[in-house]
Amino acid sequence: MKILLIRVSSLGDVLHNMPVVHDLLRRFPGAQIDWVVEEAYVHLVQLHPGVQRIFPFALRRWRKSLFSQPTRQEIRHFFSQLRAQEYDLVLDTQGLLKTGIIMGMARITATGKKVGLANGTEGSGYEGMSRIFHTDSVAVDSRTHAVLRGRLVAAHASGYAVDTPASFGLQALYSASQTRPAWMPGQPYAVFFHGSAGASKKWPGENWLQIAKILQADGLPILLPWGNPAEKAEAEQMAAQMPNAIVLPQLSMQDAIILAQAARIAIGVDTGLTHIAAAYETPTIEIYCDSPRWKTEGNWSNKIRNLGDQGQPASVAEVTQAIHELLLQTA
Repeated sequence: MKILLIRVSSLGDVLHNMPVVHDLLRRFPGAQIDWVVEEAYVHLVQLHPGVQRIFPFALRRWRKSLFSQPTRQEIRHFFSQLRAQEYDLVLDTQGLLKTGIIMGMARITATGKKVGLANGTEGSGYEGMSRIFHTDSVAVDSRTHAVLRGRLVAAHASGYAVDTPASFGLQALYSASQTRPAWMPGQPYAVFFHGSAGASKKWPGENWLQIAKILQADGLPILLPWGNPAEKAEAEQMAAQMPNAIVLPQLSMQDAIILAQAARIAIGVDTGLTHIAAAYETPTIEIYCDSPRWKTEGNWSNKIRNLGDQGQPASVAEVTQAIHELLLQTA
């Protein structure tokens, strides 16, 4: 079997597509699985040993110079590489016009299929025109979890049932036998993924301060990552009031993944790095403030606690209880 997955963005969506690889290899051991993904997330897809070839898709960059000769050559090269082989199965689990066009350009065998979503879920950016590129479209419930959505498309296309918890299959980037990155303390640590592009997704600063006191009593330093100047300033303000907090330097994507994977406990809002921690089954507390929990909650491991919901942020007491449960469970 030769299978092509098309899931180009964003970080959380690409991550939530990973269990599809495990499912397909369980059904078709030895299958060749390739993936089209935005170039910014190539390193994330490379963490799955079941993906053999990755086609970097650079639409975000190409748009800036769409009519320049180098960009046009790069686009031609992308489609030339994509069409260099035929697939038995092409799966578009994103349902956008751009992913549909990629599906349309991919080549399939005489008995091959191109399968995608027949509809979107609540709040998704689904574009119905993507269906014109399908040989088969899979309808899902309007409140289907982000992980389950892709798994259902693959299962329908391949003739199996989704009957196990999601398995992400990510390779560990760090182990205790390796040399620690310069930013990593020599003792177990907690990480606060406090930043978010959406202000309404953030948890109040005073809540983080109270949680820091709880972790200080447990002897855990708190690492505060950031992704832009505003988040850095926010981290510095938090650290000024947290004796056990350390503001990290700007991290590469690889180091950010190590940060999530190696933490003693990760606490974060609904954002990509929180979901990466949950995918590694790091003891993780996911805090939902202004996004629906059903869409992305970590429901595949008892090392994950999902708290709060859209319009109902988690309380400090709930997070405190979850901390004690997870630290005791994984002691």
